[in-house]
Amino acid sequence: MIDADDTLWENNIYFERAIANFISFLKHRNFTAAEVRQKLNEVEHENIAKLGYGLHSFAAALVNTFERLSVEPLTPALHETIHGFARAIAEQPIELLKQVGPTLEELRSRHRLLLVTKGNFAEQTGKVERSGVKPYFEAVEVVAEKNAECYHNIVEKYGLERSTTWMVGNSPKSDINPAIAAGLNAVFIPHADTWVLEHAELYTAPPPQRLLTLERFGLLSETF
Repeated sequence: MIDADDTLWENNIYFERAIANFISFLKHRNFTAAEVRQKLNEVEHENIAKLGYGLHSFAAALVNTFERLSVEPLTPALHETIHGFARAIAEQPIELLKQVGPTLEELRSRHRLLLVTKGNFAEQTGKVERSGVKPYFEAVEVVAEKNAECYHNIVEKYGLERSTTWMVGNSPKSDINPAIAAGLNAVFIPHADTWVLEHAELYTAPPPQRLLTLERFGLLSETF
């Protein structure tokens, strides 16, 4: 099982650019950029519970943060500008990380590959289609949340053997820890720009489960 955003292609860098533009646009007189970012993180966390993941939730978080911090009212024009920061993300091309294509080509000759990604169904399936990686995978699973139950369900759905099933991804919170909790093995591939809300201390894999850390995606074909 392989994650998509920031494992197969760049994703969070575009959100970071949008956030930087938003903070610059807000140009708050009393809060530092770091304080505005912290407030945005809090609002995003709140919104996920109500709206899930995706650009709609992100745009709502920007608007909510503006409303909480700005001394001026949110006019229709300001609302449109703020939503523009989120729309700019959707306009970005899919940029595969290094060695993704050749590595997937080699891996699929020896293994069953499932793409497992969380978020808005239409957004994620659209990215998968545009990326060109879909033919490498037996199936694509777009889930609302990645947790132990999610991985249990996928194992049952596809008749996977837990001892030989691995989850590959960049997020400790969504890819690694819940997979370990579900009795699977995992491969952690760090990404320098992993979303802050996906940070967490990595679980320890209890034997006979295994947890590997690889510096880059291309090393998967040498490891498996």
